[in-house]
Amino acid sequence: MAKTGFAQKLKNLFSSVKIDEEFFDELTDILVEGDIGAKFAWEITDELEDYCRKNKVSDEAAVIEQLYSILLQYAKKTDFEADDSKTNIFMLLGVNGVGKTTTAAKIASYLKNSGKKVILAAADTFRAAAEEQLEMHGKNLGIRVISHQHGSDPSAVVFDAADAARAVGGAVVLADTAGRLHNKENLVRELQKINKIAASKADEGCYKKILVIDGTTGQNAVRQAEVFNEAVGVDAVVITKYDSTAKGGMVFTIAKELGIPVWFVCTGEKYENIMKFNPEEYVKEFVGK
Repeated sequence: MAKTGFAQKLKNLFSSVKIDEEFFDELTDILVEGDIGAKFAWEITDELEDYCRKNKVSDEAAVIEQLYSILLQYAKKTDFEADDSKTNIFMLLGVNGVGKTTTAAKIASYLKNSGKKVILAAADTFRAAAEEQLEMHGKNLGIRVISHQHGSDPSAVVFDAADAARAVGGAVVLADTAGRLHNKENLVRELQKINKIAASKADEGCYKKILVIDGTTGQNAVRQAEVFNEAVGVDAVVITKYDSTAKGGMVFTIAKELGIPVWFVCTGEKYENIMKFNPEEYVKEFVGK
């Protein structure tokens, strides 16, 4: 991948400033521009500066290597081994416009190709055409979709999808939910109701809450993670429009501030444009290593 964003700014910094106090001040600024919060950016540069001083490090490659090591601590991955002989519910959270419904279809396709039984639940009953969109994906993938009429109770959809999973001896239910963050109070109340139903219907240890975030939105994604985590708790994030070299710092911030790891990254519109998060590759691209 071509060096853009943070990696390019870091490269430019090395060519314009020698590694001294000014270098670390400017590095802090470009970390903040790369969507690492200001306080966290200072912590990173303080740690890096301390290391370089103690070890008399002054060449570009060694500084980048140490920065890579520091950031890698905050690039957390996770993997959910779904046992489809049980009733699993994976609730997809996220604001409107992040690609939640398409992501539900991509994860469904990935799990189906891994030999899992999958059911899609159209629990976004408010957005116009959300159910129809999920029905279309289900038809394309040969995966059953549970849906109710527009405007009905989303938790009832999750309830019925869990019953459908139990009826076939277990499956992974992927529930697509609404994301009307401008009406935060109603959204939180609605999600808490779905959360209660899902927690009661899934088998023990088989309920996960997955936040879908747009990889181009940077600090906005961090704020969204805070809202959803506070409302119902978040077990992992999936990044859409993935480009770690642009706004990639938010991954480190979400892990540092909220302890939330990354499950998948999505790179395009097709069902197969989804891959497990690779922390080493991600950080390499971010720093231009």
